[in-house]
Amino acid sequence: MAEVQYTEDNIRSLDWKEHIRLRPGMYIGKLGDGSSADDGIYILVKEVMDNCIDEFVMGNGKRVDVKIKENKVSVRDYGRGIPLGKVVEVVSKMNTGGKYDSKAFKKSVGLNGVGTKAVNALSTYFMVYAVRDGEKKEAVFSQGELVEEKPIVKTDEANGTYVEFIADDTIFKKYSYRSIYLEKMFWNYCYLNRGLSIYYNGEKFQSKDGLKDLLENNMDGDPLYPIIHLEGEDIEVAFTHGKTYGEDYYSFVNGQHTTQGGTHQGAFRESIAKVIRDFYNKNYDATDIRQSIVAAISVKVIEPVFESQTKTKLGSQEIEPGGQSIRTFVNDFLKEKLDNFLHRNPDVAEIIERKIKQSEKERKELSGIRKLARDRAKKASLHNKKLRDCKLHLTDEKEVRREETTLFITEGDSASGSITKSRDVATQAVFSLRGKPLNSYGLTKKIVYENEEFNLLQAALDIEEDMDNLRYNKIVIATDADVDGMHIRLLLLTFFLQFFPDLIKRGHVFVLQTPLFRVRNKKKTIYCYSEEERRNAIAELGKNPEITRFKGLGEISPDEFKNFIGEDIRLDPVVISKEASIETILSYYMGKNTPERQDFIIDNLKVEKDSEEALIGGAKTKTEENEEL
Repeated sequence: MAEVQYTEDNIRSLDWKEHIRLRPGMYIGKLGDGSSADDGIYILVKEVMDNCIDEFVMGNGKRVDVKIKENKVSVRDYGRGIPLGKVVEVVSKMNTGGKYDSKAFKKSVGLNGVGTKAVNALSTYFMVYAVRDGEKKEAVFSQGELVEEKPIVKTDEANGTYVEFIADDTIFKKYSYRSIYLEKMFWNYCYLNRGLSIYYNGEKFQSKDGLKDLLENNMDGDPLYPIIHLEGEDIEVAFTHGKTYGEDYYSFVNGQHTTQGGTHQGAFRESIAKVIRDFYNKNYDATDIRQSIVAAISVKVIEPVFESQTKTKLGSQEIEPGGQSIRTFVNDFLKEKLDNFLHRNPDVAEIIERKIKQSEKERKELSGIRKLARDRAKKASLHNKKLRDCKLHLTDEKEVRREETTLFITEGDSASGSITKSRDVATQAVFSLRGKPLNSYGLTKKIVYENEEFNLLQAALDIEEDMDNLRYNKIVIATDADVDGMHIRLLLLTFFLQFFPDLIKRGHVFVLQTPLFRVRNKKKTIYCYSEEERRNAIAELGKNPEITRFKGLGEISPDEFKNFIGEDIRLDPVVISKEASIETILSYYMGKNTPERQDFIIDNLKVEKDSEEALIGGAKTKTEENEEL
């Protein structure tokens, strides 16, 4: 083997845009195609929006207009506008921005001066203009390169900044924006900035009561008691208890949604247990206190430190450099405000204690069953092939690369065999079901431990004690495109919604789309995911192409399957719409109204006729239908 030379010729310096385009993950996290809320195209929108929000926080501009059409995004704020002489530099020169002046942006969302530069570099088209006191400055870029810089002109437009961009489809492949993720982003901005109005494609988003509104709009079912809403300087908290299992948190720092929590969320979880113990003067278990809690916390921190560029987890230990710890700050706030509230509202205090005792009773009843289930899961895992794990979990990179991991849940030896042979063994795992799972609707959590299938699945996910232990970032249901496959999908979703709703609320659950047809001739092969795509492929390839109908996952060869779970993977996210409650969904689809459930399954199978046979094509839940789930 020839020796690799290492000389001056190997040393290369990249300019700012080249580096962003070569290593986009360093700046915006993962790329994706828009099927996940944290995919890069949403981070691009967020980076532009953050600047608008910072203007609002500084008292400039109460309205932001956002329009997205055919993947072109435009954002207009009515703040002060970028200083005209710096418009080009602010969006194209690294380490340039107003947020380095801590007096102007004391508790800003973004502090690194990178945001809009990343958007610029990762867009095929990027246009920005600023208006200040009757004058306007505009510039146009492509992939970070300045294409046109227009001279300053007179205008009667209102002050503010306008950004328009189209994300580069060579980086974000086959991407599309999903309104449900954008709407959640815009609502969060409004919850955290009362008085702000965001207009998204003409629809108005505005909040009157902040985090209280957030919980009211996102809770599943009615709370056990009215939402407790507490506010102080640089901190706001809202919480109640619901009727579902687990703990559900929404946490924010300086207006940034920290989806992975951090020191402020940890401080809240610890402090609420401590304050409630002290109030009742009883040493209740923290898990019983927090069982079924739904809470939101927002704090403002000077010079926050996040654990990644996308700012999804707070790492700061202090409210400001050299100042009070976040842990002490949150605890002192709750110790005063929550303790006072409970003394003034004894009826609420009584409901909370009753809930704690109920959780304690259930936990003790389940403790013996849990131990037996854990032992059974350990023994079973030694000689059972239900879980074919990924190698990442055997390395030291587990925590760093967890977001890359995927677990495919499938049914049958042939289907699981195809996925197992074609997967990326480093990051993709496979869990094989044995036939249809149990319908768990209306059953207690005891069933999770007594049912071998669910017990082993829970163990594979490692979510018994804490949802933060989840071993896979994406849980993908991969079932055949037929009635049985749809039914299995519903049974799995019932299990997750009934016992682990946070998996869906946090955006971890997806449905795999696989092609229904292969249309090919000697020169080209086209995989089709619908009858319409099949017709288009036939028209494109001309006369008499070979058409194959895939009736099950097991019929797709591993070599072909590799394409469908690799770079070209198509996933439908399973999300709960704001209008639907979990109880309503489960009772409708999995309750006693069997005919309605059957109608739902059949209605989701698009039956097409071809000249030779009736084809069942597309037994997959479309994005909009998943959103209803």
